[in-house]
Amino acid sequence: MAGAIDWPALRVAALSAQGRAYVPYSRYPVGAALLTSTGEILAGCNVENATFGATCCAERTAVFSAVAAGHTSFRAIAVATNGAEAGTPCGICRQVLAEFSVDGALDILCFTPEGAEARYTLAELLPHAFALKR
Repeated sequence: MAGAIDWPALRVAALSAQGRAYVPYSRYPVGAALLTSTGEILAGCNVENATFGATCCAERTAVFSAVAAGHTSFRAIAVATNGAEAGTPCGICRQVLAEFSVDGALDILCFTPEGAEARYTLAELLPHAFALKR
């Protein structure tokens, strides 16, 4: 986990993913870029479905892509939404991120192209994450 987090690179990747979001129902595109402990950036976008329950959020898409690529340790995530305020990961995404976070130490940047920005740790957004012993 050496080195500073390259937030500009994460922003670019999240915005790029946001542009690929499939959101014909909500029209609320979200992009996420995840920084692995080895320094790789993997991105995801939200993909909606007519049944809504089958919709997958951008943050989980990024996590699933990272796991499929062999990564299970993450340092940071940037989440791009639109609007006057930056949106935060939903509860399900927070819990999925907690599965791959040590004591909630994951750094989270939520931002919009319009200039809104907020920074959190996962522990701040999900202070009592559910966990099973492995």
